[in-house]
Amino acid sequence: MSGQLQPGGGLSGPPRPARIAAYLALLVLGALVGIAGSLVQGGWFPGGLALALLATAGLFFGGLYVTGTQLGVGAPAAGWLIAAVLLSIGRPEGDGIFAAGFGPLVYLLGGMVVAVMCATMTRLPQPGTKSGRLEK
Repeated sequence: MSGQLQPGGGLSGPPRPARIAAYLALLVLGALVGIAGSLVQGGWFPGGLALALLATAGLFFGGLYVTGTQLGVGAPAAGWLIAAVLLSIGRPEGDGIFAAGFGPLVYLLGGMVVAVMCATMTRLPQPGTKSGRLEK
């Protein structure tokens, strides 16, 4: 996984075991970042919130960079979202990770916005490609 797109790569060919393993690892890493971010954002407000959002942005952009596909953002984003939603659901006793307030809302909405931003980014620049301009 070099972070470069290969012609005919992506989802056009049969999935390779290394690529499947990378996406599963990104899914698990997304869940771990979601759990850690959920705990940190409330514990060290407002610095913890900024740290949690920076960690999610780094993970999502790193997934894009490593795989070179939007699915590289989608896998960690899915793990992050599943973890964050499961932690936001309270137990029958009333216990929950998220408290009602501004911080958890910004963390959930901000993480989703960061995932969409990374998924809709233009492709990463390819080294050694020529521009469309004619050289004189």
